[in-house]
Amino acid sequence: MRKLKMTMWVTLDGYIAGPKGEMDWIGAIYDAAMGKYEDDFVSAADTLLLGHTTYDSFAGSWPYVPDRPGADPNEVAYAKKLNAMRKIVFSKTLEKADWNNSTVEREISPAEIEKLKQEPGKDIIIYGSASIVQALTNLGLIDEYHLLVHPFVLGAGKPLFANIEQRVNLKLVDSKTHPSGVVVLYYQPA
Repeated sequence: MRKLKMTMWVTLDGYIAGPKGEMDWIGAIYDAAMGKYEDDFVSAADTLLLGHTTYDSFAGSWPYVPDRPGADPNEVAYAKKLNAMRKIVFSKTLEKADWNNSTVEREISPAEIEKLKQEPGKDIIIYGSASIVQALTNLGLIDEYHLLVHPFVLGAGKPLFANIEQRVNLKLVDSKTHPSGVVVLYYQPA
């Protein structure tokens, strides 16, 4: 059975964006170890789940990276992987998804997610998309949480785990510290 894994950048005080949605702190300490983590995460998957906001951000940039003059070869290879993946966008308002291999679903169906996990193939991943993470956490459908804790304290902002309906017990299964000070914490449901 395929695993459903999520990854999210988060500050030390638990925010995924500042009070005005700012995420400038992410690129401030990006290093080769982060690049390797991101590439490994995407390489182990063939299906990407996204919310509308993350879809708009990704679809507005990744399809164009391979044709960008002077683009970093590692970024081009990463973009090609994202572009080739099956993408499922959960949105009540998005009319259509033009990015290669993308479909739009109006709501999350637990039975359809379970069916997706039973299909042959690589892992299913969620990048960003806090509302999708929250909904799937409430449904108990996420098999692995990857939290990339950045050494910043914002003091206020958008929390990752808002609207969680009941306590979720997790167990730490691994951790890695990057030279930048980012700590990747790997959790599975207990």
